[in-house]
Amino acid sequence: MSTGQQTKDSEQIFIYGARELDYLRDRDPRLGDLIDQFGMIHRPITPDPFEELINSIISQQISKKAAATVSGRVYDLLDYNISPEAVADVGAKAIRKCGMSDRKAGYIMGIAEAALTGAVDFKNLHSLSDAEVIRQLTTLKGVGIWTAEMLLLFSLQRPDIVSYGDLAIRRGMMALYELDELPRAVFRQYAEKYSPYGSVASFYIWALAGQ
Repeated sequence: MSTGQQTKDSEQIFIYGARELDYLRDRDPRLGDLIDQFGMIHRPITPDPFEELINSIISQQISKKAAATVSGRVYDLLDYNISPEAVADVGAKAIRKCGMSDRKAGYIMGIAEAALTGAVDFKNLHSLSDAEVIRQLTTLKGVGIWTAEMLLLFSLQRPDIVSYGDLAIRRGMMALYELDELPRAVFRQYAEKYSPYGSVASFYIWALAGQ
C-alpha cells in the first residue's frame, strides 16, 4: 500500500462518498457493518504515477518506518522533484546511498530510463484500461502485478481494485466472512459483489486487517 505523498504540498486523498458506501452496504451487510464501525477512511494518494511507483519500490520488503526514512532521503536528494530526469541526473550510486540495496537502486534507474525513452508513458497511463496499465508496468524489473494494482488505486484512483495478491486483503476478507481459507474463486465472488466500488471496499478490509 501507498505510504502517502511525501511532498511539501498538502496531502491528497482518495475521493469517495455516500454513493459508494450506500452501494456497498446494500450489496454486503457484513461489509456495511464494517463501514459503520470505521466511518470514513481517508487514504492518501500520490497523483503522479512515476512518483508513486518509485515510492512502491522503496517500500518493498521493508517496514513502514524504514520505508519512510529511505523515502525521505530520496526526496531530499531530489529536492522533492521525483521525476525521471532528476533520478537519471543523480545516478544509481546516490540513490543507493539513501539506504537501499543495489537491486532496488537498479529498479529505480530502470524505471526512470523506461520513462525517459518512452518505453512506458507515465503521463498517458490515466487513459489506459486497468489491464493495460498492469501489462505495461509489469514489463519493468521490480514491478509485479500487486505493485501495479497499488499504483492503479493509490495514484490513478481507479474505483474497482481488490488485490488477491495483497496478504492483508486476504486476511481481512477471511476475518470478515469467518473463512479458514480463501481460494481465488471465492475471492472473485466477493470482489464481484463489491464492483464497481472495490477500491473503497479494500479500504475497509484493510482496516479490519490492521493496515
